[in-house]
Amino acid sequence: AKFSGAPLTVNTINNSWRASKGDVPVLTSEDTVISQPAKILNFLRKQKYNADYELSAKQGADTLAYIALLEEKLLPALLHTFWVEAENYCSVTKPWFASRIAFPLSLYLPGKMSREALNRILLTRGGPPLYSLTEVEAQIYRDAKECLNLLSKRLGTSQFFFGDTPTTLDAFAFGFLAPIYKVCFPRVQLQEHLKQLPNLCRFCDDILACYFRLTVSGHSPAGQDTADANLQKLTQLVNKESNLIEKMDDNLRKSPQHPPRKLTTLKLAAGGEEGSPLNRLSP
Repeated sequence: AKFSGAPLTVNTINNSWRASKGDVPVLTSEDTVISQPAKILNFLRKQKYNADYELSAKQGADTLAYIALLEEKLLPALLHTFWVEAENYCSVTKPWFASRIAFPLSLYLPGKMSREALNRILLTRGGPPLYSLTEVEAQIYRDAKECLNLLSKRLGTSQFFFGDTPTTLDAFAFGFLAPIYKVCFPRVQLQEHLKQLPNLCRFCDDILACYFRLTVSGHSPAGQDTADANLQKLTQLVNKESNLIEKMDDNLRKSPQHPPRKLTTLKLAAGGEEGSPLNRLSP
């Protein structure tokens, strides 16, 4: 959507567990509600927001081929890295997702999502001759590294896969590569291989800098503009108050001067009958 220039407002949600059902992301446009990325992309194309507008027929076919390659070769290793590898799951994925899920579902749903990821890997890659989980893991990581090598070769020295403008293939590739590249895992087998391919790392850094840039304070450019505008208004207000105080000081200096009044002192009178004025504080 960002690559096509579609004017979107992004709203974060806390029910991220619904992703396993394909319910997020959701695009709402007037009375139309669309879920699942492929359907959202088709809707945007009908509205003339198409990142692939300038691609040739051959480049469009290459896009479909590489997307299929990513889903077949890289996705199983990505699922394993996040959801099946015990150290990564316990120290990163589980607390990360649980923090966005309401209690008590946060105690149950991450484990359910982990089991679903493992079942998907075994169903798609666990047939003969791979019978044990260890053999399956070794094979999916070999396939993933081969896929990364092919992507690196296809990208070459170009900024994006089809020249100087990002397309759907760049979006799909970034969606797979950026989490592997940026998340701090205890077990970094796939991450280490990716970091040995500098053009893919540069590809991720460029997209993050151009389309998802955050300042040091964590604000997006739009948020930073708002913060700067608020700061400017506050500065103007302070300046006005300072000018007002200076004018008040000038008026006080120009006003007629009177000698300071002698302050009366309070002292306790001694003696006298109880209840008499002498027993009260008097000047």
